Amino acid sequence: MVLNRSLPGYAKVADRAEELVAAHLDLVRRIAHHLAARLPASVQIEDLVQSGMIGLIEASRQFQAGQGATFATYAGIRIRGAMIDELRRADWTPRSVHRNSRRIAAAIHQIESREGRAAQDREIAAELEVTLDDYHAMLQDTASAQILGLEDLFGEDMEADRLLPGESAAPGELFERERLRDALAQALASLPEKERLVLALYYDEELNLREIGAVIELTESRVSQIRSQALHRLRVRLSEWRQTGS
Repeated sequence: MVLNRSLPGYAKVADRAEELVAAHLDLVRRIAHHLAARLPASVQIEDLVQSGMIGLIEASRQFQAGQGATFATYAGIRIRGAMIDELRRADWTPRSVHRNSRRIAAAIHQIESREGRAAQDREIAAELEVTLDDYHAMLQDTASAQILGLEDLFGEDMEADRLLPGESAAPGELFERERLRDALAQALASLPEKERLVLALYYDEELNLREIGAVIELTESRVSQIRSQALHRLRVRLSEWRQTGS
């Protein structure tokens, strides 16, 4: 079946999509600048904006009002997701950094499974058979490679907008959404206090690492290490949750 684009209904939908895009151009640039502040200088703002525009256009076509989320909320996730997808395709991170990231996550899993509590820095370093300074350097290296999206925590097959609030005609989908949100909340609550604080300031308050350091009286590099360790710990715990299905 071929759509007749001259139909009034089609034109109305197209006009609405164009209006949404035009009204949210600034949102793309704000997200691009916010994301770029956390990435290496080699990442260009305009490249992020170009990717984000694709996300905005897709959001304008797919958004359905009345699902419990505003268009800005829905589009923000789509825009950021499009930028992150492009960054992943142009991954600048050496393989050794990815390898060390997996090693850190495995070490945290081993210690916490064995001890039944949060793994400490020195324990993780010992599990990795490196010095504490070397472990902190590994965290610093992996921090530049970590672009946190919901799919990064729950797995690559997770669609980020599944965690958006809203109503669903299918009770199973609503139940799954609630389970995912509960799992993330529980994983966050189980983090050591300083790691929870750093993540809250970074993602909720949108402070940069230097600003967080000023708040909690730590160096910017140390804040980066704490954030990196917290993300490794979250991934371990959410991975365990997905495997057990609980």
